[in-house]
Formats: sequence, C-alpha cells, structure tokens
Amino acid sequence: MKRVVLAFGTRPEATKMAPVYLALREYPHIKPLILLTGQHREQLRQALGLFGIQEDRNLDVMQERQALPDLAARILPQAARALEEMRADYVLVHGDTLTTFAVAWAAFLVGLPVGHVEAGLRSGNLKEPFPEEANRRLTDALTDLDFAPTPLAKENLLREGKKEETILVTGQTGVDAVLLAARLGRLPEGLPPGPYVTVTMHRRENWPILGELARALKRVAEAFPHLTFVYPVHLNPVVREAVFPVLKGVKNFLLLDPLDYGPMAALMRESLLLVTDSGGLQEEGAALGVPVVVLRNVTERPEGLEAGILRLAGTEPERVYRTVKALLENPEELERMRQAKNPYGDGKAGIRVAQGVAWRLGLGPRPEDWVP
Repeated sequence: MKRVVLAFGTRPEATKMAPVYLALREYPHIKPLILLTGQHREQLRQALGLFGIQEDRNLDVMQERQALPDLAARILPQAARALEEMRADYVLVHGDTLTTFAVAWAAFLVGLPVGHVEAGLRSGNLKEPFPEEANRRLTDALTDLDFAPTPLAKENLLREGKKEETILVTGQTGVDAVLLAARLGRLPEGLPPGPYVTVTMHRRENWPILGELARALKRVAEAFPHLTFVYPVHLNPVVREAVFPVLKGVKNFLLLDPLDYGPMAALMRESLLLVTDSGGLQEEGAALGVPVVVLRNVTERPEGLEAGILRLAGTEPERVYRTVKALLENPEELERMRQAKNPYGDGKAGIRVAQGVAWRLGLGPRPEDWVP
C-alpha cells in the first residue's frame, strides 16, 4: 500500500485538492492522507466537510498577524517530522501558498518525491502576486512531477528547463470542485434580492490601497442602486480595518464574514459579475460562466483574458471604477463574456492527477494530456 500525503493549509487549496483526494481513494493500492498546516482554520475544515473529507494530521500553525518568515520557520520542521511519521511514499502540494513551498522543501529535505498540482502558473513579476509568484517558482524547482492545469502552464515549465516527461496537463482541479459545489451549495440565508455583484479583495500586495479600491467600488454601488454588492470579507484584520470604514453603511453593499465554500459557489453562480483580486476566483468564474473583473496589474491566468471571460482592471482606483461601471452599463458585453469558452478544465482534472500519481508509483499507465 502506497501512502500519498496531500499537504495544504488554506481553503482554496482544500477545495482544489478535494477532487484529487477523492480520485486517489478509488485506487486499492493507494492510501491518501491529509496533512494540514492550518494557515486557515474554520474555513479549511468547512471546505473539507463539503466533500466529506477529514484531516489525518494538523500542524495548526496559524497565529494572528503572523509574519511570513515566522510562518515558514514553523511549517518547515513540523512538516518534515509529520511526513516521516505519516510514512509518506509520495507528497502532493497545491498552487502557490507558503504552505506549498515550505512543505515541498520539507519533503525534498527528507528525500520524498513531490508532485505539484497547479504547477507552471506565472505572472512574470515576483512582486505580483506577492509572495505567491515566488512560492510557485521555488516549488517547481523541487518537484518530481508537475501537474500543469493548461498547455500554457506546461510551456512555462518547459521554458524553465523542466523535462517534458515529468509534466502532465490535467486541467484545473478547481473547476472540478466549483462545479460540484455550485450544484450542492445554496445561497447564504437572508441575502437581499439580486442581481448580485460579488466582490473579494484581500491580496497582500493590495493591502496599502484596499481603502482606495473600496472607495472606487462604493462609487460603483451608488451608481447602480438596483444591484446588490456582496463582499465576504477576509478575516485578516488588515483587510477588515481597511474596507469596513469605507463600505459599512452603503445601502446596497453587504459585508459578510467569509462564506463556506458551498454558499460561496452558489453566490458566484448567481452573480452578474465577479470583482476580485483572487487567483482561484478567476478560474471559478470562468467555469461557471460568470464574467470576472481582476483587480491586479498582471495575472498568472492569461488564458481567461484571451478567452474573453476575464477583464484586467489594474489597481488604480479610477481605472477600477471606470472598468466595473462600464461593464455593468453594457449588458451585451457581459453576455459576450458569459458565452466565452472556459479554458481551465473539463471537470476531470482530479482523475488525471490521480492517474499521474499512480503512474509515478508504478501502479498504472501514464495518462494523456488534457487538450482544451
């Protein structure tokens, strides 16, 4: 029996790794195990609960207002010990969090092979998103197998010198997760009538300007009083202290605590538009056919821009205001965006990742790359 440890620490990682865990569980000679670092707490467990998954080990590293160097210093030795005690044969990490890199490094230091789910995304700018761009590049320097979500991600890895035989194009596991969650999830109780515009803002590089971005979106909301703007606000005090003074009291701007994944997927499904600085929501919006305005200067998910489902607004408040306002004034353009082809997956990425792990462990054939 081969023991495959799926290690992650945040809710987005949990939702995107859930389809991989469920697919691995179907293999009689593989025992998948869950190692949590605990960068998120309740949100993490709620996401796993939606998919009926329980953790096997939790490092519980979360501290309020934690500094990134301190967090990395806690994860590395604890993860190394946990992987050895869990008798891992193979380790899977996901995406671009500090957990991703720290656990990959820990596995490398104790001689364990690492597979990287969602490998190869690149913005080309180490400061945007920060520190995620560095985390994913550093992780891909350590991996035994890279699961690229798109052909472009594979091209990025090849340009960096990775070997083609160790790269598998799988599609995005987040597409698998959000399609299931949108079917299962229900809108949050007590939500005012729509149409809805869903907002999320929490990126670290945007912290200095969150208040200004909130003021830009307040102007948009005041221009469209018939729309309900719903903002599940990240629990980080830096985020809440920046946006609550600006948006609290705006009649059609509803500030919520972070939603469980099911209600969040349902809210996105029912939204007219998503306005976000998140990475995963760009793919989830595309999977659900909901237009997305991206509050970043660059995106590591350019396939959505090319397909036409994403619109890059930058972070200059006046430009953000004009971009969001212009889209809401143009139903024909929103409809064109809704009809764009999803470039991120077909809902079977988790199965392909599991097939790749089984192949690497000598338990099955190498899967074919996904072709969009």
